[in-house]
Amino acid sequence: MAQAKSILKVGLPLLLGVGLVWYSLSKISIEKLVQYFKDADYTWIILGVSLGMLSHISRAYRWLFMVEPLGFKPKFGNSLMAVYAAYLINFTIPRAGEVARATILKNYEELPFDKGFGTIVAERVADTIMLLTIVVLAFFLESEFIFDFFLQKFNITSLILGGSVLFLGVLVLFLFIRKGKSKFAIKVKGFVIGLLEGALSIFKMKKKWAFIGHTLFIWVMYVLMFYVTTFALPELQHIGLAAILIGFILSSFSIAATNGGVGSFPEAVVLAFSLFGIADDPSRAFGWIVWSTQTLVIIVIGGLSLLYLPIYNRKKTTL
Repeated sequence: MAQAKSILKVGLPLLLGVGLVWYSLSKISIEKLVQYFKDADYTWIILGVSLGMLSHISRAYRWLFMVEPLGFKPKFGNSLMAVYAAYLINFTIPRAGEVARATILKNYEELPFDKGFGTIVAERVADTIMLLTIVVLAFFLESEFIFDFFLQKFNITSLILGGSVLFLGVLVLFLFIRKGKSKFAIKVKGFVIGLLEGALSIFKMKKKWAFIGHTLFIWVMYVLMFYVTTFALPELQHIGLAAILIGFILSSFSIAATNGGVGSFPEAVVLAFSLFGIADDPSRAFGWIVWSTQTLVIIVIGGLSLLYLPIYNRKKTTL
């Protein structure tokens, strides 16, 4: 049973990714997609890739603030290579990168696995909060557009009824989880409590403001990376803030759907941009350009990191 569950965890995202790649390429010819790549302005693509790399460097540096209270002072080089190696490994088995990153730190920095993995989970809490913050920010900045969009798709009575049902559903779920004794209720309650504890633990750090500053920087770089790359295609140079934010949000969620967003990333962009009347072909091409260039950097630097880590730490291991 456990083996079948593990196979499903690995196999389903992979199959979904392959299916979405096939679907995406069936909607745009490879010749046309290649032409978009050829005609793109690579000045903006290189800038986008550079901003993505800055976010990874900041992530590696941010982690140092988390392990310092534990009594460890790892090398920045090990932290950076562990980050890139983790991203690369996530393309093979979902979330295996986090385990690999903690293992790398254990092998080369003598940081106990459980403590290292705990700090990585805390990082994920901070990143989840940032993504939810961007979702809320997008809603408030573009509330008029979102409201008008739903009014066009649904009548006001349906919206009120749907909102009421949603509110009651959330209220019932909250009460069920709060007082429930089932495995599901306990699991969700534990997740929420862990999220809150992780968020509050950030404020107990010695260098909490540096950690918060790096977290903000990482996510600003993510959004800017997505935004500046739109200038690479003439058809997308004048899209609005709403399209950028919603496109970024959906594409961010798509990375968790399949291994590193393979197949799902371009289609998430198409879904988001179609809400604003943007044509499918440039939207899909843009999604493939962003995903493939960022992925290429991760494959190259992640692969080199795995090769160079033993060499970088050779002096330490031979003592």
